[in-house]
Amino acid sequence: MAMSVGGDNDTTMSDINTTPLVDVMLVLLIIFLIAVPVVVQSVKLKLPDVRFDPTTTKPENVSLSVLQGSDGQCAVFWGQTRVGHDELLSRAVAKLRAEIARQGGVGNPDLELPEAHIRADVNVPWNCVGGAIYNMQMAGFAKVGFISEPTAVENSPRL
Repeated sequence: MAMSVGGDNDTTMSDINTTPLVDVMLVLLIIFLIAVPVVVQSVKLKLPDVRFDPTTTKPENVSLSVLQGSDGQCAVFWGQTRVGHDELLSRAVAKLRAEIARQGGVGNPDLELPEAHIRADVNVPWNCVGGAIYNMQMAGFAKVGFISEPTAVENSPRL
């Protein structure tokens, strides 16, 4: 490494010593090469190759429709009947109890609990959908799913 002290002429030195800069950059590069694999952790998954899984509609499943009413409040429909949050919870508990009793009680090893299928309007705020999900889970429904309208097969890209 050389160092210039000025010499015999009185001109200013306009050269910059880049050696310390390169040293710092190399040290940072080595640190990031070691640190990044430690920080970036992921769970290895194999995602399904299907575009969507069609749902099997069973008569015991509950179909809910969620939309925003004309008054700006959340409107939840059980089938075709509008229900409030308390009525939704009580109907869901009654439906689940009736289905368990119909299938022979909790001790039945082949017990298949009904599912709740929720269809929500595009413009519905998330808290309306979240409230319906919460009420169904509080009632005891283990499977709560969303029903959506698939795009046309010829126009949709394969996932």
